[in-house]
Amino acid sequence: MVMDFLNWMVGPFNNFIWTYILIGVLLVLGTYFTIRTKFVQVRLFGEMFRLIFEKKESNDGVSPFQAFTISAASRVGTGNVTGVALAIGVGGPGAVFWMWMIAVIGMATAFIESTLAQVYKVRDGDTFRGGPAYYMQKALGLRKLGIVFAILLTLCFGFIFNAVQSNTISQSFMDVFGVKDWVVGLVLVFATAIIIFGGVKRIVKVTELVVPIMATFYLFIALYIVITNLSEIPAVFNLIISHAFGLKEVVGGGIGAAMMQGIRRGLFSNEAGMGSVPNAAATANVSHPAKQGLVQSLGVFFDTIMICSATAFIIILAGLYTTGEQDGIILTQASMAVHVGSWAPYFVAIAILFFAFSSIIGNYYYGETNIEFINGNKIWLLIYRFCVLGMVMFGALASVQVVWDMADLFMGMMAIINLLVIALLGRVAFKVLDDFTMQRKQGLNPVFKAESIPGLKGAECWEDEQK
Repeated sequence: MVMDFLNWMVGPFNNFIWTYILIGVLLVLGTYFTIRTKFVQVRLFGEMFRLIFEKKESNDGVSPFQAFTISAASRVGTGNVTGVALAIGVGGPGAVFWMWMIAVIGMATAFIESTLAQVYKVRDGDTFRGGPAYYMQKALGLRKLGIVFAILLTLCFGFIFNAVQSNTISQSFMDVFGVKDWVVGLVLVFATAIIIFGGVKRIVKVTELVVPIMATFYLFIALYIVITNLSEIPAVFNLIISHAFGLKEVVGGGIGAAMMQGIRRGLFSNEAGMGSVPNAAATANVSHPAKQGLVQSLGVFFDTIMICSATAFIIILAGLYTTGEQDGIILTQASMAVHVGSWAPYFVAIAILFFAFSSIIGNYYYGETNIEFINGNKIWLLIYRFCVLGMVMFGALASVQVVWDMADLFMGMMAIINLLVIALLGRVAFKVLDDFTMQRKQGLNPVFKAESIPGLKGAECWEDEQK
């Protein structure tokens, strides 16, 4: 009976029924948040770059940049390499335009959920924890709903997504370098164990090193390809825009396919509204919640406008997507080979290693902070860590299409819960933003106090600052 129910649930999701529902909610709320914040993602775009490198307020917690790298580690994964290729293969170049549009809208949603995570974060020794489960309990008094969300997130990110990431690394290294899958699995388990048993401080030390390296590494190659094909860039933009509105016939059925693939890829790549990134946003030690909200909003831009676009330009400039014979990682590798020659598979394999392994670390932390929410007993955390290592090994050895389908289902359910909650709590984030903007206009470095919003309850960290 249980398996029949799961098969029934997963089946419709794969046929886009659940995807359509989720996309509809994300689009409506993203547009609402954009209008209600007076286009915060455009209005304060420059401020985001200034804040990302701001120093933390004390020795507690992590810096805004370190919190950003935790979320970027999870956000920027194999989907940026394979998912974009699939979107273009099915929806044509027009999918890229809709990917850009949904990223701009998603930046407002990311601001709201990450700001709320900061407002309702809690102290944990010399660090901070928070996220949707925490603001469900503290702001709405819905601890049971928070536990449901925490379980879904832990299963989805801590276990299933990590199995998928390790599987991608394993398959890539077997195909390119001929390394046995069990060898790859053991190396990944060992490297992961060293990092996750060191706690959040060790995690941020790794992510703040790996994320800039992997981004620079990938974007440098993309930039080289763009420069060497500079005369073709106007034609690429024309192709993307014309196909986005169905002015030309595209692979996969015109404007409908382009729009669906672009929106779907954008939403599931940058994770705006999914409720995962706020877990990282809460770790930052900042003087005002809106600061980290803006930093994490920039993360959507970084993931989709920069990294996903790099893959898109590589593929479109190669022109192989028109054959319909290749998709996913194969299309990316073949397109890369057109530009850089026979060493393309090695480059893609290394890129996959950076992207996927950093995702394992970021995904692990999301699960850890939610395990702490469910039960603070260290035994549960130890069990969780060993389960994560087991899933990393399992993913390296097994075919994980079934768990991919389950991950989509759990992620969709998780997103719906989070979106409904932030819709209810959006007014708090709006008031926090107004407080931040007012102080900035006065030439001040914004500092938040719980009393700044009359009737605000559950913001214990900001009450401590008052004292």
